Amino acid sequence: MSALVRFLYPVPPAERSPGAVLRWWEQRRPAYNLAVGAAGLTSLAVATLFGLLPPGGQFFRLPLIGIAVYGLLANLCYCGGWAIEMTINRLWGEKVAPVGPVLFRQGLIFSVGLSLLPIIIAGLGWVARVFFALIH
Repeated sequence: MSALVRFLYPVPPAERSPGAVLRWWEQRRPAYNLAVGAAGLTSLAVATLFGLLPPGGQFFRLPLIGIAVYGLLANLCYCGGWAIEMTINRLWGEKVAPVGPVLFRQGLIFSVGLSLLPIIIAGLGWVARVFFALIH
């Protein structure tokens, strides 16, 4: 099994106690932060390049506090994964399969997608600048 498959389809914890669930999630947090951070840096670089393109290109500087707040909020939302899993385990116990791997995968995809969204917005902004430059 490849590292990517193991990362995206992790084996759920054998024990479903709150402590085991929390440890399972926290073991994956560094990889989550790396993936979301890489997507964010890519987004920042590409959006900056779109901003520099003519016509009317100018350097855009995102405040570092904005990046830090985004990272903090992403990690707070990450905590929602283990909180939801613990709640489901408490409510339904062994009646449902472990949901951690699915929640992890969905949260990762959403977080990386949200981190890449500025690329689309910057690209559309550049297309709009080109369009308005052509009609004026």
